[in-house]
Amino acid sequence: MENGGSLEERLERLESIEEIRGLAARYCLALDMRATDAWVSLFPADVRVGKGRSGRDALAEWFRETMGAQFTGTAHVTGNHIIEFDGPDRARGVVYSRNEHETGDEWVIMTMMYWDDYERIDGRWYFRRRLPLYWYATDLNSPPIGENKMRWPDEEPYEGAWHEFWPTYQEFWETRLDESADVAEPAPVGEFLTWLRDGAEELPSVRVR
Repeated sequence: MENGGSLEERLERLESIEEIRGLAARYCLALDMRATDAWVSLFPADVRVGKGRSGRDALAEWFRETMGAQFTGTAHVTGNHIIEFDGPDRARGVVYSRNEHETGDEWVIMTMMYWDDYERIDGRWYFRRRLPLYWYATDLNSPPIGENKMRWPDEEPYEGAWHEFWPTYQEFWETRLDESADVAEPAPVGEFLTWLRDGAEELPSVRVR
């Protein structure tokens, strides 16, 4: 959706961008402080949780089980937040996240990003969906060189869809020596993310941690 419209519409768009960015920050704080009610309130009442379950009660149950079983403490720091709109009440975005986890006797560091869908309901923005894309997770003292960079204690290493999600990464390695390739035109305004995705609609299967 291109920028434009009346002054009032443009101001409303700026307010929405600020609220969505605040949504990501509140997500991190509520997650790290184990504020279950605050965390689930960032999602709509009919949020899909998976395995046929939906709703904030089911999401809260998942949160308590996951956070209680895996981590003593965590810290999430986000940045590089890109937000684009599909209408006045729908948006999508990407936000990087650098995370630290105390798990057992190991300190696991992680770099990832979220592919987000946002929805405004009754004047308030929510996460409609968050798809995590992981680059690596590893003990602080073990650089994740090589393949299968998701390296959690007592688990087999695996890939986290960090590059799989973006066709440009594979294309670069396949065509980087092709000097005849034309440089593409800039992305349409407000469509940078879908442009990078090259119109792909299918989402990879990601093992959520």
